Amino acid sequence: MDDLERELGPIEDEEDDDDSSEDNSTKGGKQSKLPLGYPLCVEQPKETGFHQSTRMCLEQIREALLHHRWQEAAEYMACYPQMLEDTTNGTAQQYKELIWRISAEILHHHPRSKMEDYNNIYERMKHSGVRHYLMICLEHSFHLLLNGHIDDAKRQLSVAESWRHGKESAAHLQRTKLIQAYRSLLDYIIWCDKKDTNANSDYPDSSDNKDMHNYFRQASVNLKDILRNPGVWDPFILSYVEMLEFYEDHEGALKVLNDYAYDSNFPPNPNAHVYLYQYLKLHDTPDRKLTKVLKILHVLVPSHELMLEYSSLLLHSGKHSDVQKALAVVLEMLDFACWGSNLEVWKRLKAIIEKLQSQEDWKDSLSEKMAARKDWWPALHFTSFHASKDSEENPELMEVKASLTKVLCPDLKLKYTAGQVTSGE
Repeated sequence: MDDLERELGPIEDEEDDDDSSEDNSTKGGKQSKLPLGYPLCVEQPKETGFHQSTRMCLEQIREALLHHRWQEAAEYMACYPQMLEDTTNGTAQQYKELIWRISAEILHHHPRSKMEDYNNIYERMKHSGVRHYLMICLEHSFHLLLNGHIDDAKRQLSVAESWRHGKESAAHLQRTKLIQAYRSLLDYIIWCDKKDTNANSDYPDSSDNKDMHNYFRQASVNLKDILRNPGVWDPFILSYVEMLEFYEDHEGALKVLNDYAYDSNFPPNPNAHVYLYQYLKLHDTPDRKLTKVLKILHVLVPSHELMLEYSSLLLHSGKHSDVQKALAVVLEMLDFACWGSNLEVWKRLKAIIEKLQSQEDWKDSLSEKMAARKDWWPALHFTSFHASKDSEENPELMEVKASLTKVLCPDLKLKYTAGQVTSGE
């Protein structure tokens, strides 16, 4: 909709826009903090009748879209593509993308839209220019996939994958990689269907197994290549690992997950460490290696639900230093309000403190951890409001928290006591 609103305003160069906005911000002394709306209809200098009619047509389309009058929008949209025939300015690409976006939006909401309508508009826009060809192919395949046409979706991506035009730019190469990745994901989906069919068959055919393996090989070529391109590729990595596991290539699957989690060229991705941890746990990996994975996840997301498992591993390691680490992990979880009413986290904290009390310096360790929290933790967890709420909704939680108040905040007089019925601190 922003593109549509920009189209209704004057067509200017981006550099001119920057200059004018800077000038406007200085005029009058104070810049408005409110966003400025785009004018609905602005006449252009030396505007012809053709330009006027197409501009007014676009305004009517905009109004119909805003009020969800899809049939009316479709009728106006049938006329607007004549703008592509305009050769008097250099904004043809802008109009092509506009027609593509608006047409897809109308078809998506129109109650009588058919697959044939989608195919027609996508094919027309693909061949109206080369700038958006790959992205239109990708969007077309998504729509086919959502409607169950997996083979047609794959065919669209296969055509786009082999498409070339002129000198390849960096953006074109990136889009081609994306096309290849999604084409491989469709190979994975077909592989899954064939795997399920073979599993449910009383007499599996060797040719079916061979066919299934061919799809695995086709998918794995590009899915393996993904790790050479830094990015967040979660669904693609998981698909590849699932196929490797099916063929019992556990070493290969572990390498993929390790590379995805620890390659410094990739952006920090908590999910990568979650996937690695889940895989290692599934294959009965020693606790030492599991702890190592969760240690990094703790740095990235200290409030992650797996921190409860991390604290458990630390607590049962047998090392005094790990008990103190477990204390820090659980306290950091409770720094986030989302864990404040979780009974398991509070019970874990109580178990850690009980184990910590076997160490001579336990009070100093706990006091050190709570020093930075004493000013705001009581308001987060231990007000009379919390007492009233916990006693009513979860008496066991109330009991566990009440038993920890004197230990966590020995120098403070807290209002978190049994029988509190008033709110406030």
